[in-house]
Formats: sequence, C-alpha cells, structure tokens
Amino acid sequence: MLVQISIFAENNRGAMQRITGILAKEGINILGSVTNDSAEYGIVRMVVSDPERAKEKFQEAGYICRTTDVLAVEISDQPGSLDYLLRALSDSNVSINYLYLSFARERSTPIMILQTDDILEVEECLKGKGFAVL
Repeated sequence: MLVQISIFAENNRGAMQRITGILAKEGINILGSVTNDSAEYGIVRMVVSDPERAKEKFQEAGYICRTTDVLAVEISDQPGSLDYLLRALSDSNVSINYLYLSFARERSTPIMILQTDDILEVEECLKGKGFAVL
C-alpha cells in the first residue's frame, strides 16, 4: 500500500509548475501523477517519495490537500494486461474509484495505481490471484 497526496488547485496558468516547484525545492520525487480538471479547479493526485512532508509544504503554501491510501499493482507491458487486472477485480466484485499509470523504474514495468474503498481487502485479493502488489 502507498500513500497518495491529492492537491486542490486553481485551474490557471502556472498552477502545475507552482506545485512541482514546491516538490523540487524539497527534493521530493514524483513517482506517479494524474490531473483532473474542471473550469475553475483541478485535483492533482500524486504518489511521491515523501507524502507527509509534501502535504505539510503544500498546506504551508496555502493549498488544500489530503492523503489517501492507494495500491500499486505491477502489470506486464503487453496488450491486455490492464484488462486482465480489471477482470480479476471484477470477478471478485471489487469496484475501483479511479486508477492511473506509473512506472517501476527499477524493474522497467508498468504499475497501476488504484484507489478503492477497502484497500486492505483488495490488496489481499490481488495477492491471492498472483499479482505483485507493491
């Protein structure tokens, strides 16, 4: 299980750079990220090397943010791998709130970051089905 930070930011020019600038200044590495936007605000979800310090620094800078537990599941880099993972979850009656792609640098493999309502149960389910949960 990993900890993800969600940052609520105004949807304006330079917003993402201000966020990445805080992380760069603190020496915090981005391991995976996805951004969802609306007309006025966006949510930047990130898995970073130090989520608690990142949250502290974002709050000091005036951002509203929170941390959430997520799972990182290694999949193979071939057609159908994501479908295989999603089918395994569907067969176990697991609902996913959202997911996004990251990359395991040390193994050069894709990693799916996913959030679900019962992280611990889903983690055990996926391990039981032979998935590598990081």
